[in-house]
Amino acid sequence: MSRTEAPPLPEPLRVPVADSHTHLDMQDATVEEGLARAAAVNVTTVIQVGCDVQGSRWAAETAAAHASVYAAVALHPNEAPRIVHGDPDGWSRQEARGPGGKAALDEALAEIDRLAALDQVRGVGETGLDHFRTGPEGMAAQEESFRAHIEIAKRHGKALVIHDREAHADVLRVLADAGAPERTVFHCYSGDAEMARICADAGYYMSFAGNVTFKNAQPLRDALAVAPAELVLVETDAPFLTPAPYRGRPNAPYLIPVTLRAMAEVKGVDEDTLATAINENTARAFDY
Repeated sequence: MSRTEAPPLPEPLRVPVADSHTHLDMQDATVEEGLARAAAVNVTTVIQVGCDVQGSRWAAETAAAHASVYAAVALHPNEAPRIVHGDPDGWSRQEARGPGGKAALDEALAEIDRLAALDQVRGVGETGLDHFRTGPEGMAAQEESFRAHIEIAKRHGKALVIHDREAHADVLRVLADAGAPERTVFHCYSGDAEMARICADAGYYMSFAGNVTFKNAQPLRDALAVAPAELVLVETDAPFLTPAPYRGRPNAPYLIPVTLRAMAEVKGVDEDTLATAINENTARAFDY
């Protein structure tokens, strides 16, 4: 089986559900094809997530053009240091960039703020902290950007969508210190059961991706087991994190049923019950 070949369509869900985090702009299919495949398996809503100014504009435009799409806009945690300090390797799918300093970051954040006011934009994210890809020199820019996004989300009454990679304690510290928005979503939840209890106490939503199906992901399954049903979401983060048994092949919103069925097994509930809860949770989290 080719690693580049798209996995087959799974059996459709009986209850409609939403993909709370996807990147249609990074997938091979056209938006229309991607949405049609998703709809064919009863994935009826997707949240298209921006990671930089350009991607956030695209997310807002795409959501405006398609009734089943809502947008989230942000500077990814790894984008903020690249704006400030430069990106000589063009790592972020953009051309090589020189350092722009604080002025460039402020300008980019002003554009995210403008986009966040749009009706079809229901989330501010993905923002947060990433200690895996950004070194100590980028931490200050990353945290400054994260705090600015928290304020943008609160100002416009939008959900905050968090990217937390190997930065659990610092993310929770900033949220507590800055005051989290009313609706906060941990995208691609990566903490353990203890952190899930902390998130639950704070009322934070936890969105689980295809990696919850991976063999080595028992701590994630333990977290899902204790996460309250009313705070659980499902996502693809496509084209990344394709669920087993298709790990390593391209992910897309139509594969949500594979992850949702694995999650239902962990929660000890039938898939219809979980899909119903997740659909209601996603609509509540993103206020649509």
